[in-house]
Amino acid sequence: MKNIDSRGHVTGQSIYLDDIPIRENTLYATVFDSSIAHGKILELDLTEAESYPGVQQVFTYLDIPGENQIGGIIPDEVLFAEEEVHFQGQPIALVVADNERIALEARKRIRVKYEEYEAVTDPRKAAEKGLLLLPPRTFASGNPDKEWENCKYVFKGRVDQGGQEHLYIETQGAYCYPMENGNMMVHSSTQSPTAVQRTIAKVLDVSMHEIQVDVVRLGGAFGGKEDQATGWAVMTALASKILGKSVKLSLSRHDDLRMTGKRHPYSSDFKIGFSEDLKIQAYEVTYYQNGGAANDLSPAISERTLFHTTNSYFIPNVRATLYSCKTNLPPNTAFRGFGGPQGMFVIESAIAKAAMELNIPASVIQEKNLLKEKDVFYYGQVAEQVNIGKAWKSAFSEYKIAKKQEEIKIFNKNNQIFKKGLALMPLTFGISFTKTPMNQARALVHIYQDGSLGVSTGAIEMGQGVNTKMVQVAAQTFSIDPLRVKLESTNTTRVANTSPTAASTGADLNGQALQIACKTLLLRLRKMAAKMTDAKVRDIEIRNEKVYVNDEETGIGWEKLIETAFLNRVNLTESGHYATPIIHFDADKGKGHPFAYHVYGVAALVVKIDVLRGIYETEEVDIIHDFGKSMNPIIDTGQVEGAVVQGIGYMTMEELAYDKTGRLLSNSLSTYKVPDIYSVPKVLKVKPLKAAGHKLAILKSKAVGEPPLMYGLGVYFALQNAIRAFNQNFEAFDAPMTPEKVLMGLYGKRSK
Repeated sequence: MKNIDSRGHVTGQSIYLDDIPIRENTLYATVFDSSIAHGKILELDLTEAESYPGVQQVFTYLDIPGENQIGGIIPDEVLFAEEEVHFQGQPIALVVADNERIALEARKRIRVKYEEYEAVTDPRKAAEKGLLLLPPRTFASGNPDKEWENCKYVFKGRVDQGGQEHLYIETQGAYCYPMENGNMMVHSSTQSPTAVQRTIAKVLDVSMHEIQVDVVRLGGAFGGKEDQATGWAVMTALASKILGKSVKLSLSRHDDLRMTGKRHPYSSDFKIGFSEDLKIQAYEVTYYQNGGAANDLSPAISERTLFHTTNSYFIPNVRATLYSCKTNLPPNTAFRGFGGPQGMFVIESAIAKAAMELNIPASVIQEKNLLKEKDVFYYGQVAEQVNIGKAWKSAFSEYKIAKKQEEIKIFNKNNQIFKKGLALMPLTFGISFTKTPMNQARALVHIYQDGSLGVSTGAIEMGQGVNTKMVQVAAQTFSIDPLRVKLESTNTTRVANTSPTAASTGADLNGQALQIACKTLLLRLRKMAAKMTDAKVRDIEIRNEKVYVNDEETGIGWEKLIETAFLNRVNLTESGHYATPIIHFDADKGKGHPFAYHVYGVAALVVKIDVLRGIYETEEVDIIHDFGKSMNPIIDTGQVEGAVVQGIGYMTMEELAYDKTGRLLSNSLSTYKVPDIYSVPKVLKVKPLKAAGHKLAILKSKAVGEPPLMYGLGVYFALQNAIRAFNQNFEAFDAPMTPEKVLMGLYGKRSK
C-alpha cells in the first residue's frame, strides 16, 4: 500500500500549521529572548514596545494566572524568565500585535539590563562544579572491579560526541483561539498533544477539559517536538485567553535554531577488558551528558543511554554511570535514537581502540561478542528471539564483506591519493518507552451507515507514514478497501491521555489499540451476519467486503451488512485501549524487563578519502535489517534510508558550535550543514533479515523509526580506518568527523 499522504504532499494540499485558515482578527506573536547565557535581570523596560502602534500586549511571567512552569518530567523550566536567565534564547517576554511585522518591530524596542554571570557550556566542567540536573545513575552487573585482574588486555580512552540540530522543515509553532464557555482550541506542531493540553491547563489554572489540542500532521520532528513544542503552544494559549482573541506564533528559522535544544552532546570515559580469546570480560563507562539549562527529557534520555551501553554485545561485568550536567545552553532534548546513539558510539569506540592496539580488524572482536539467545542484559532482561548473529552472517553472505575487506586492502596498497575504509555497525535497539506507564494507547472507530470508517488514534503523522499504517490496520482487520477508511486528526477530545508519538512506538501502541477496537466491532458484525444467514458465529468470515459461511459466499456485501446492523441498532462505534504486556522496570534497582522486543541489524559502510584535501565520500552502505514481518516495505525501507543518512550527517558534517559565552555560532544554514543529495551514499542497499516478526509488534511488523539511525555511526569508524591506512598513528574518538578533522588526522603525528 502506498503512503496515503504522498499525493497531498506533492500537490501542496496537505495541511500543516501554516495551512490552517486564519480566523478574522487573528493576532500574531513573537518571542523576546535572552541575549546572554547566564545572568540576573536588573531591569526590563517594555514601555516603548507596548506603546508601538498595533501592539496589543507584551506578556511576561507576571501575566500568568497559574504556574510559570512547563517542565515535563521535572518542574524546573519556567515559561518566561523571572529574575535570572540561564541560556541565550531563553524566553523573557511575548509580544502580541496585529501582524507579524509589527510584533517583530516592537520586539526590537524592549530594553533589558543584566548582571552577567559565568556561563558553563562544558559538561565535564559542570560536573566538577557539582552542577547536575539530577543525581548520577548507574546500571551494573557482575563485578568489573574484580574482573580487571583476570583480563589479558585492558584499554582505556575518552570519547566526545557533538549534538545535532533537528532542522525539521516546519519550525515550532501554534495557533490558538477561544471557543464558547471559556474553552480553547489549540493547533500545535507537537508530538505530544496531551502534554500540551496538560501544561496549558497548569499555566492558565484551568481544567484540562477546557483545552482541546488538535494536530493534523507535522512537517518533521525527529524528537524536537516531543517536549519542546509545548512552550510555544502555552504562550499562544496564554495570550489568547487573556486577550480573548485568536493568536498565532510561528518561529522563524533563526529564532528556532537559537531558542531550541538539540541532541545531547556527550563526553565519556571508558575502560574495557578482554580475555586472551578476545571475549569482552569487563566494561566500565562514565558518561557526561550535556543537558543544558533544564531537565526537559534528559532523565529519560540518560536512561536510554544506560540501556544501550553494550549495543549488540554480551558483557558479563558492566558498570555504566551517567552524569546529567547542567550547563548554560538551551535545554537539550529528544532526538531520533533518544540517547541510544551516544551509548552505542562509546562501546564501538572502545572496540575500535582495542582493535587498533591489537592490530586486528574491529569486526573480529565484534563477531566474537555478539549477543546470543538467553543471554541476560546487565539490566536484567533475558534476550529472546535474538537475531543479531543471524543478521551478521547474512550481511557477510549477501554483501560478500570478506571479499570487500580484501579488495580494500589491495586498493589502499596501490593508491597514494585515495584511501578506503570499511566498518561494520551492528544494531540492537529496545522498543518501548522506558517509563512503563507511557506504554499505553487508545483509538476510536466509527463505522458510518454507508460502510465507510472514521478512525482516530493518538498517533502523530510527521512523515514516518504512521497514518498509512493505521489505515492498513483497520482495512486488514475488516478486510475492506482502504479507501473506505479516513484517518482523523489527532485530537485530545476524541482520544484522551495520549502518550507522545516517540520512542518508535507510535505504530505499535496506537495500531494495537486500533486493532482491539476493530476486532470488537468485527465480532458484532459477525454476530449480525450469523443472524442474517442462520449460521454460527464461528463459521462466519468477512473477506474482501463479502460475507462467507464455511468458505461459501453468501451474497451479503459489506454495505448490506452495515446497513442491516444499523437498522438492528448494533453499536457501530468502539474505542480500544492497549497497554503493552510483560514490560516492567525497577528504576531504583536498575533491573527489569523494560522492552517489548529488540530490533537487530548490521550495516557495512565503505568510505573513500582524498588524502590531499581531506574530503571524502560514503561509497556504499549495505544493510541487513530486522523488519520482522513488515506491513509496509516501501515505508519501512524509506525510514531506514532516511535514518542512515541522518546518522551519517550526525557523524560527519553536522557540527554544532557554541562559543564560551554560550552563543550558538552554527546559527544558520550557511554555518550548519546537513546531508544533501551529494553526501548521500553512492550505493545504499537495504535487505530484510529473514526472520519471524514479534507478537508485540503490530501485525508482527517491527518498529523502524529510530533503530536504523545507529547504522550511520559506522561511517565514523570507516573514516577512521581510511585515515589509518595513510597515517597509522591516527587515533581519535571525537565526532563529528568533519573534513577539517580528517585532514588533521591524515597529517597529525604521522608515522615515518
